[in-house]
Amino acid sequence: MSRHLVSVERTIPLASCPSEGHNRWHPDIAPMIHVRDGDEAEIHTRDSFDCQIVKSMRGADLLSANLGRAHPLTGPVFVEGAAPGDLLAVDVLDVISHDVGFTVIFPGFGFLRDLFTTPHIVHWEMREGFAASAEFPGVRIEGAPFFGVMGLAPSHDLLKRINAREQRLQAAGGAVFLPDADMAVPTDPAIANEALRTISPHETGGNLDIKQFVKGTTVYLPIYQEGALFSVGDAHFAQGDGESCGSAIETSAILHARFRVLKGEASRRGQADVSFGNESAARAPLDSSTRFYATTGTCIKGDGENLSEDISLATRNALLNMVDYIGDRFGFSRENALALASVAVNLRISQIVDVPNVTVSAFLPLEIFDASD
Repeated sequence: MSRHLVSVERTIPLASCPSEGHNRWHPDIAPMIHVRDGDEAEIHTRDSFDCQIVKSMRGADLLSANLGRAHPLTGPVFVEGAAPGDLLAVDVLDVISHDVGFTVIFPGFGFLRDLFTTPHIVHWEMREGFAASAEFPGVRIEGAPFFGVMGLAPSHDLLKRINAREQRLQAAGGAVFLPDADMAVPTDPAIANEALRTISPHETGGNLDIKQFVKGTTVYLPIYQEGALFSVGDAHFAQGDGESCGSAIETSAILHARFRVLKGEASRRGQADVSFGNESAARAPLDSSTRFYATTGTCIKGDGENLSEDISLATRNALLNMVDYIGDRFGFSRENALALASVAVNLRISQIVDVPNVTVSAFLPLEIFDASD
């Protein structure tokens, strides 16, 4: 077993150091390193906005940010012997977060983007395992750092199929980010004009934003391209299930990981999507809180119209009820209430069988307010 180091200048934008990663998915992006089955690597990353967010920024300044620079990823890592039909097991040995972060509401993005149209930013400082912000006096968010983006390159065939289906989706009125060469890294038109954006996850993983990808978890990624071509980025210090405003406590971080090739396992299992597991006894902070307040939502519109088995509407209602509760109970603005929900509130499906109305619950862990005692 060998240990590898992949270092980047985390405070310098990827656009200025294009050899240090990429911000699109494509099978022809050259690997940064080669590793063998069983090797470990220490991989350094930039924040999800590629160094565009600085501590002096206020909400209106977000309008100058370019989403085309998201997400700067470190990689690819070429894993020797990895081939289509295999699974790549990525053992998350540790995630080391840096000491500052931010949460943003970006116009046109996020689950409630039709209601929250004003740019908003919360700055965080992380010390001794907790995040605090001047926006939330008396609130401390316990850290559970993980990477929102962990994924592999698609094959050329899969790339074509994804682009075709997403073009059909956009034509039908769906929300989707199609290939866009603006601010793409690499800049080679043969790649940039057809490469997948990193905003959406796919069969190969990517921007899954699964808060359980913490230290001790193993992520299993089906391989579609020779060498697997693993990349990572979009570090989060903490996040609620759902990442409801579109961002968590965004930061830069270091991944310590082990790569294992499970030969033929994706084919044998018929596994086309990502899976993950964690057999350690430790729980993620705030994930199993015994003290909480929860709101619920079901699939009934504000005008009284009842939809059938609509998880999105039920989730929307539960989240809006929680935003109202946080604002009323703690006196925060609606924007800050949504930002706090995005980093701490867990959205859970409570039942999906009692037709026509499904139930979604939004859990607010009360431990985050203990700093005010």
